[in-house]
Amino acid sequence: MYFALYQSLAKDENRPGLYREFGPDFFDLIVVDECHRGSAADDSNWREILEYFEPAYQFGMTATPLRKDNKDTYEYFGAPLYTYSLRQGIEDGFLAPYRVHRILTSVDAAGWRPEAGQVDDRGNEIPDQIYTTPNFEKDLVLRRRTDAIANHLKHFLKDDPFAKTIVFCVDQEHAENMRSALTKCNPDLMKKHPDYVCRIVSDEGDIGKGHLGRFKDVETITPVIATTSQMLTTGVDVPTCRNVAIVRNIGSMTEFKQIIGRGTRVRDDYGKLYFNILDYTGAATRLFADPDFDGDPVFVKKIKIDDEGGITEEVTETTTETEPFGGDTLVNTFGDPADDGHKDIIDATPKGPRKYYVDGGAVEIAANVVWDLDTDGKRLRMVKLTEYAGEKVKTLWRTPEELRDAWVDLERRREIVHELAKRGIDFETLADDAKMPDADPFDLLCHFAFKAPVRTRKDRAAKLKDDPSAFLGKYGNDARAVLSAMLDKYADHGTEQFSIPEILEVPPISEYGNVSEIVSFFGGVQQLRSAVNEMQRLLYAA
Repeated sequence: MYFALYQSLAKDENRPGLYREFGPDFFDLIVVDECHRGSAADDSNWREILEYFEPAYQFGMTATPLRKDNKDTYEYFGAPLYTYSLRQGIEDGFLAPYRVHRILTSVDAAGWRPEAGQVDDRGNEIPDQIYTTPNFEKDLVLRRRTDAIANHLKHFLKDDPFAKTIVFCVDQEHAENMRSALTKCNPDLMKKHPDYVCRIVSDEGDIGKGHLGRFKDVETITPVIATTSQMLTTGVDVPTCRNVAIVRNIGSMTEFKQIIGRGTRVRDDYGKLYFNILDYTGAATRLFADPDFDGDPVFVKKIKIDDEGGITEEVTETTTETEPFGGDTLVNTFGDPADDGHKDIIDATPKGPRKYYVDGGAVEIAANVVWDLDTDGKRLRMVKLTEYAGEKVKTLWRTPEELRDAWVDLERRREIVHELAKRGIDFETLADDAKMPDADPFDLLCHFAFKAPVRTRKDRAAKLKDDPSAFLGKYGNDARAVLSAMLDKYADHGTEQFSIPEILEVPPISEYGNVSEIVSFFGGVQQLRSAVNEMQRLLYAA
């Protein structure tokens, strides 16, 4: 059994053509992996290798469906003998399902045009035209756009800041700009983990290879966010990759599937059962509309963000109507003698006119949409985020009583938050979308799932304080003051204020003494925990 790369076998001015050291009938079977790369094209510099070994059975394998950019492959190898689709792989549990978040900045939505005579940061006059998504980072760099995207990604990762994420950029320069922006908006994490954000491109050399080795390692926490251009599109296995962020146009289904493939590995031993696609250019949502795509997303979420990357509007969509696919833009380079078919592994910063850098102006997130499959798993449909949240709650808890029993326990409540976060439900965003910023998260969930009335945290806290005989009256003055302060903290900030002992170390509760002194008010740690647990149970009593 022999293994070889085309590059090592081919013949040109730099290579001797090692394949000719074997007779044409030496091999009985030749298996060509990634056969769509171009060896089957009539004018490919690799085609002669296949023709030389014509007596052997030649078996091609590819994860790319028949399209006009790879028709030579199917013409040469013939109709597929066996197919296994992305959808089948997901349904059978071998591949991870995913959700698509479509994030649109204001300049991507409306375009950007310079003012008359406007110059860039280096004093060069910017040509007067409407700049749109394909122009950004290729012809024009809007630093505020980069910052808005970086801030949104930081916000997206807040519930799981160590979820490994790949950010696909236009070129190596863009990858560096995005790395810098992500570094600036994650100062605390960067201080603890200097390689929390890194750039993995060919220009990084051995340093980049070191980053890549650690990024792929399931046992290594950092790097967490890798910005890249082409280097990670194929041939790189990152089993725990949970997020794939697309910040550049993709016109080829081949490249699209390669990028999506970075997240499809399942690692249930590390809790990796799904992944997210964050689409900042419309590439993913456009290509999902292609009839040749065979693995529909769980949902697509459209999000509007402001200059700081904060979400201003969010809509969950699951619909069969998608933005029409704009056609293939992949340039077939198979006939280029200097091309070895692996351009997607080598970063090539586009040559030509320099980029114009603009630092000023305002850029905000204009739209955020989530796409989801309907109950039969066949069609995409559109629902409001609040409706989507209600449906997901009912799949996890059949009644409000079941949800309440879990919610009153701190650890189980954290599990609820985690489970909902995995399904794309964030309480802050949900409250903003429902225009109920003061509602208790538990009440929001019960309202959307079970049509229960909505109560605010202040309402719940006031009811418990207004009837001392029901709870507070059972404790001495000092203990009662501490519990009352906890209720006030809960009313202002939520259930995380019941976390023991952390809450005892922050004002105004810390003003009653150190942790040991506060614990003594209750007669011991266990008694304090029991009091806090009972307070939570009574807060959420039916």
